[in-house]
Amino acid sequence: MESMDKPTIELLARRAGLAKALAEFPDDVAAAAKQAADVMSKIKQPTDPAAEPWPPMKAGRGL
Repeated sequence: MESMDKPTIELLARRAGLAKALAEFPDDVAAAAKQAADVMSKIKQPTDPAAEPWPPMKAGRGL
């Protein structure tokens, strides 16, 4: 996956309410965006949209 460009990082940071962090620590915000993009590229999307990635939780079972 390609890294995000600077305008995209700035836009996402502002929308997330991180304008102050972006102004004071732009390198840290960029590093966090790169790390998030790396993690997202490793997450596999399910092929079946109806499939649950985790078994349904049921109260009282397995206690």
